[in-house]
Amino acid sequence: MPLIPEEPQIHESAQGPRPTPASGRTAPTPRPVPGPRPAAPPRPGRPGPLRPTPPAQRTPRDVAAAKPEPSAPAAPAAAPAAPQIQLIPASPEGALDAAEEAVDLLLDSGRAPGEVLVITTGEQHPWAAHELSFGETSYWAQHDAKDDVFYADASAAGRAGARQVVVVALNGGSDEVAAATLPLALGRAAALLIVCGDPQRINSVLGAGV
Repeated sequence: MPLIPEEPQIHESAQGPRPTPASGRTAPTPRPVPGPRPAAPPRPGRPGPLRPTPPAQRTPRDVAAAKPEPSAPAAPAAAPAAPQIQLIPASPEGALDAAEEAVDLLLDSGRAPGEVLVITTGEQHPWAAHELSFGETSYWAQHDAKDDVFYADASAAGRAGARQVVVVALNGGSDEVAAATLPLALGRAAALLIVCGDPQRINSVLGAGV
C-alpha cells in the first residue's frame, strides 16, 4: 500500500516564545482625559474675582417703600414768656426811693447791675442828671456797655434797649406820660417789670390788667 505522508507537526519550540508580561510589571492603564480645571482659590488676604450679581427684581410696592416720605413741617417756635409784673405802692414823692430799694433787693438776690433799667416819669434820677452833664455821648456809651444799672427818664426811655428787669418810678409827670411809659417799659422788660407808684393811678392809666 502506498504510504500516506504524515502531516508535518510543528513543535511549540518552533513557533517562538509567546509574549508574556514581564515579571513584576502590570499592563499600563489608560490615562483619564483631563477635564476643565477648577478656578484657583483666592489667595489669603485677597478677595477673589468679583462676579457681577444680577439686579434685584423690585416690585412696585418695594419702589414705593424706597421713596423718602415727606418730612413733617417743623413745629413753630414757642413764643417768649411774658415778663412778670410787680407793683410796689408808693406816693409820687416816695416812688424814687421805692425804686432804689427794689434795685438793691435785685442786686442782693444775684442780679447783675447791667441787667437792670430804671425809668422815671418825673424828675431825672440824680445819677442820670450827673452823667448827662458830661454829654449824651458819654451817657449812652454807659448804656451800651451794660456794666451798671442804667437810669433814664420818660423822654429817653424809647432809646433804651431791653434788659432783664425794668423798674418804673411814677415820681411825677402827667397821666399821658405814665400811659406812654408803662407799655414801653413792659416791652423792654425780658423777665420782670416793677412799677413803683400809686396803685389807683396805675389802674386808672392802664386798667386792672396790669
